Amino acid sequence: MLDYEPIGSLAGIMRVKDRAVDFGASDMPLKSEELRKLGLVQFPLLIGGIVAVVNLDGVGPGQLQLTGQALADIYLGRVDKWSDPSLKALNPQIALPDARIVVVRRSDGSGTTFNFTDFLSKASPMWKTKVGSDLVVTWPEGTTGAKGNDGVSRTVRQTKNSIGYVEFAHAQQNRLAFARVRNPAGNFITPSPQAFQAAAASADWKAAGDFGLLLTDMPGADAYPIVATVFVLMNKGMSAQRLGAALNFLDWSLTRGGAEAAELGYAPLPPDLVATVKTYWADTLTSPAR
Repeated sequence: MLDYEPIGSLAGIMRVKDRAVDFGASDMPLKSEELRKLGLVQFPLLIGGIVAVVNLDGVGPGQLQLTGQALADIYLGRVDKWSDPSLKALNPQIALPDARIVVVRRSDGSGTTFNFTDFLSKASPMWKTKVGSDLVVTWPEGTTGAKGNDGVSRTVRQTKNSIGYVEFAHAQQNRLAFARVRNPAGNFITPSPQAFQAAAASADWKAAGDFGLLLTDMPGADAYPIVATVFVLMNKGMSAQRLGAALNFLDWSLTRGGAEAAELGYAPLPPDLVATVKTYWADTLTSPAR
């Protein structure tokens, strides 16, 4: 029986480290030296996207356009009204309200936060210097914290003129309006599994030790710029029975779970990466999946 707990990346990493679970998932990869020290293995399972969600009257999914710089300025408090000239210049097709922006962010340790703040750090030197990127950061004053993707989704849904960031799947499930975000090629991209796959297409997974690769601001005309990999963390010292059961489930997820993943708003791994993951299992674990 599989028992799944959506507790966030930081808590998931801690549970795996404490040997409290057979495997866990995180949107932040651990470094190779930490994996070796803890006796863990790490590999990708899915590709997902992080979206800026808003609650603005008359604004639907994919209508608002934002850049990484604009998002950083909003979360820094440098842009605090929807009628700011910089936002109006990006959105001449929308009548943005003359209202203060309610900024919502995660209050718990989160891989979503890690990848979102990594994107902001690449877009804004000020963000990189003042805040940086991590599972937990010291947020600028004036932001509203909420626990988990569910908490951020609920807060944005209940708060007029708000903005937050969540996994794309949660935006879909909660029917939240999400923004199109400009990528390095200069195109405003609507988040979708296809746009997430486009970001992952140019990734050199074999060159990254233990798959420790970030997918924010990847090249490609159609690549969505805030993409995150769901990594699985497993203990090397599991019993053969427990390891076999875990790998059988993960093997099914990689080889036959693509349709289900797409329905939930995620992109499956490309076939060549699936093959690389299975080779990694054989090289690092005592009992590869059948």
